[in-house]
Amino acid sequence: LIRPMFYDAYHHIENISNPGGEEKIYTITGYICETDTFASDRKLPEIREDDYLVFYNAGAYGFEMASNYNSRFKPAEVLVKDGKASLIRKRENFDDLLRNQIVLS
Repeated sequence: LIRPMFYDAYHHIENISNPGGEEKIYTITGYICETDTFASDRKLPEIREDDYLVFYNAGAYGFEMASNYNSRFKPAEVLVKDGKASLIRKRENFDDLLRNQIVLS
């Protein structure tokens, strides 16, 4: 999801793993070294290691604008329709990242 970095696009974020947790203020960032901030000063239920955060209204731009820059895996995509969540694209892994590379001898 790159639009927040490009022009401060707003996406509602929900912690679905700990919805009843004590609310705290967070800055939500990714794991690359450049500007990788999705949200600043957001009040969310406590975020613990391995919690799942949902970024709403990402639409088609999530995957289409994704990049493998800095050896970053493209994320899984989940479609929510009529209250039911369905995995529509698996998260990439290291093998996916190397799949199309050719080693020169």
